[in-house]
Amino acid sequence: MVGETRVAIIGAGVIGASIARVLSRFENLQVYVLDENYDVGGEASRANSSVIHPGHEEDPDNQPLRAKLCTEGNALWRRWCMELEIPVKWVGELMLFERNEDEKEAEKYVEWAHKNNVAGVRILREEELFEMDSSINRNVKGGVYAPTAGLISPFEAVVALVENAVDNGVRLLTETRVKRIVVRNNVVVGVETSKGLIETDIVINAAGLNADEVSRLAGVEPWFRIKPRKGEYIIFDKEAEPKPSLVLHTMPTPITKGVYASTTVHGNLMIGPTAEDLPYEKKKDTSTSLEGLEHLVKEAGRILCKVPPRSRIIKFFAGLRPEPPDGKWLIKAYSQPYGFINVAGIRSPGLTAAPAIANHVLSLITETYGLRLVEKKGWRPFRRQIACVSEMDYDILEKHISENPDYGEIICFCNNVSRAEVSEAIERMRRIGVKTITFDGVKLRTTAGFGKCQASRCKIRMALLISEATGTPLCNIIMKKSSIGVGGVKTLWTQNKESMKND
Repeated sequence: MVGETRVAIIGAGVIGASIARVLSRFENLQVYVLDENYDVGGEASRANSSVIHPGHEEDPDNQPLRAKLCTEGNALWRRWCMELEIPVKWVGELMLFERNEDEKEAEKYVEWAHKNNVAGVRILREEELFEMDSSINRNVKGGVYAPTAGLISPFEAVVALVENAVDNGVRLLTETRVKRIVVRNNVVVGVETSKGLIETDIVINAAGLNADEVSRLAGVEPWFRIKPRKGEYIIFDKEAEPKPSLVLHTMPTPITKGVYASTTVHGNLMIGPTAEDLPYEKKKDTSTSLEGLEHLVKEAGRILCKVPPRSRIIKFFAGLRPEPPDGKWLIKAYSQPYGFINVAGIRSPGLTAAPAIANHVLSLITETYGLRLVEKKGWRPFRRQIACVSEMDYDILEKHISENPDYGEIICFCNNVSRAEVSEAIERMRRIGVKTITFDGVKLRTTAGFGKCQASRCKIRMALLISEATGTPLCNIIMKKSSIGVGGVKTLWTQNKESMKND
């Protein structure tokens, strides 16, 4: 291919966003990102364990691609997080076991670490563990220590990636559902969407839970089906103890890396996930259960010295992971139809591997389709995060308030989020091309509503700001996928009176 090549990426989760950032480096690529949701990162990328895995839990013989890209992704996130100012903590992790006879199983992960070039992985025993992290249960006998593990804010990562990609020329199209992959003479020529036809030369399928359906639209891999695997999580308030200094988790099972206990980048104890395989048709089922809650509390009790009382729980939620048929990622560029690329079934450690997956896709594009890509001379690798009142010392806060008094008006008292931060979040959503400004979109960009009261106090104030900024009636402001359903009683009464009059 010569000249400008048009690329459509289906899916604005962490995989699609990472690919968009990597492709934005080239001046002869015109890149679109399509997503059916109101905002980016709306599905699996927003509800997961937030762990940047070291790579020692990936079997290099059975899952060589996963093992390679996980280790590479861990290293790449260190640079990407600095360039994009993504909240991250490089704390290390401990895979804990309670019986001496489990040590043989634990040694397997040390061996995999060596094969996968993961540095510093070793087995620690009892007192060594307790000195490293005092929150560990004293019944634990040992653990596999992996120093390169990290914790990230996954939804803020997606936002940062998309903002940077758009800043470098990528176009985001939200609320855009893919209806058909248009193929002529065995060559991809476009994507038919709910907003019309987008002409394109290459389609990259990064549609997460729906990637199997998109693959079938292109007429490839009819056997490939993605099973939703549900994971439930508990979040405790910031005062709840203990606060593990490392990422702690139980031994892996055939379907999960174990139950994790970690202190998030925002300072909350988080426990999870469960692992429940759902029927194929349950790709929207993010319901929670009492059984899931009981299981997480029990498993956390195995690795923590104590579990906070349930009265300290502020959120209990579930996310879905796209589980491929054999656990193997489907990353492949096709010649039939020419121009279609699958990046499908990206289950854990997909978040960790995302930057490396993006580089791998770039290699597939150049090798399979013979593109001669030209680097942009003015490509911008950096992006600034929203300035947070909660992270400012008094002098810096005073300076911000003198320049913009809105920094002095606190909207969310739990997390000290100001009116200025909410306003900037709204502006940034508009800048990347988000058409519908949602409550959740602002919440994920500012942490307003993430605190102890879970937005019971700040919800109406945030909704009012969105209403003022967009001209949308208060009762029509969208939470995640449906309207917020609040508004002025007099306004609603007046509207109802007018409606009755017209009838």
